[in-house]
Amino acid sequence: MLTNAAVKAARPKAAPFKLADAGGLHLYVTPAWRMSWRWRFRWQGKEQLLTIGRYPDLTLDEARVRVDEARAQLARGEDPRHQAEPGTPKVRAFEYVARAWFERHRTRWSPTHGADVLASLERDIFPAIGAMPIEAITTPVVLAAVRTLEARGKLETARRVRQRVSAVFKHAMIEGWHDRDPSAVIVNGLLPPPPARPQLALVDLGEVRQLVADVDALDAPIAGKLAARFLMLTAVRMGALRGARWDEVEDLDGAEPVWRVPAARMKLKVAEKAEGRNDHLVPLAPAAVKLLRAARAAIGGELLFGDVAEGAIGALYKRAGYGGRHVPHGCRASFSTILNQHFPTQRVEIDRALGHVGGGDKEEDINRKVEGDYNRNTYLPGRRRMFEAWADLLAGTADG
Repeated sequence: MLTNAAVKAARPKAAPFKLADAGGLHLYVTPAWRMSWRWRFRWQGKEQLLTIGRYPDLTLDEARVRVDEARAQLARGEDPRHQAEPGTPKVRAFEYVARAWFERHRTRWSPTHGADVLASLERDIFPAIGAMPIEAITTPVVLAAVRTLEARGKLETARRVRQRVSAVFKHAMIEGWHDRDPSAVIVNGLLPPPPARPQLALVDLGEVRQLVADVDALDAPIAGKLAARFLMLTAVRMGALRGARWDEVEDLDGAEPVWRVPAARMKLKVAEKAEGRNDHLVPLAPAAVKLLRAARAAIGGELLFGDVAEGAIGALYKRAGYGGRHVPHGCRASFSTILNQHFPTQRVEIDRALGHVGGGDKEEDINRKVEGDYNRNTYLPGRRRMFEAWADLLAGTADG
């Protein structure tokens, strides 16, 4: 069991972690040193999570009392998430409504994006207002919670979280649980996000080769290093990489191996994500095939690289000394820029290899939107040539 001394001594780590007490109660500690009490319990056969309150606003002893009261509710056949304060029946807490909204809409998102949506609420909102009755939450209360993100410099995150909070209130209105959205007007009270900047990327072949070598040389888990190298070889987005499964890899030991990235994990409109014809095919160069065989032997499981955290590869770049110079999404810019330098007449093939419908260059007399709707060619031979050329350039077996 936890002690007050252990709670006071808790310090942040690179990734969120839990300090377990007993009976499902634990202290959740984020890298930003925000700590909240959470309780795991089972409701109707499924495991659930209830945020009790924030530490140090709520002490260890007080958190235990809250859990005892919630456990008594459970024994009476009541869902503890329905009420914010013990003894106040049939009051819906914000966290309960938010989780109901999430369950209602989760099928619209990719698993990775859905996990990120829920994590942002658990991390940034539930500790502040999750236990409050939704009827008691006012505009200033929401604004105060969101402005804590602004205070940490997370301006874009603050706006995204505000949008999600607003969606939760709209869900409550639709269900007849509330009659207004107190978060709607605060959009005008938030700081504007900084101007969009191009993703940091190395575009010199020699520097890219050195980045790959430096990450390989790190004393770090093999799964993360293999994922980083595969990201460079395939130039996909992180959402595609993090959810990559073995059943998406076709003909790995054959003549034309390919990774079929489901449309659901591609950057597409919601309606397009449901159509298999929008799957992105990534031909696998021999170097990528060799890497996947190594991953299969070293990692195992359904996912190519196990549970790759959102910031794992970026953290490796920083450890290797490339912080402020290159980010994971920058691998796409590296791929495009360097290949266009070496193959200036292959711009369309390079763009298609990145999963851009219709090619990257404007093609005269072609309506690219219409072509994307009706042209079902996959252009695999051209894509394969580009990925093999890119792998050769990275390995130094082609002219650099």
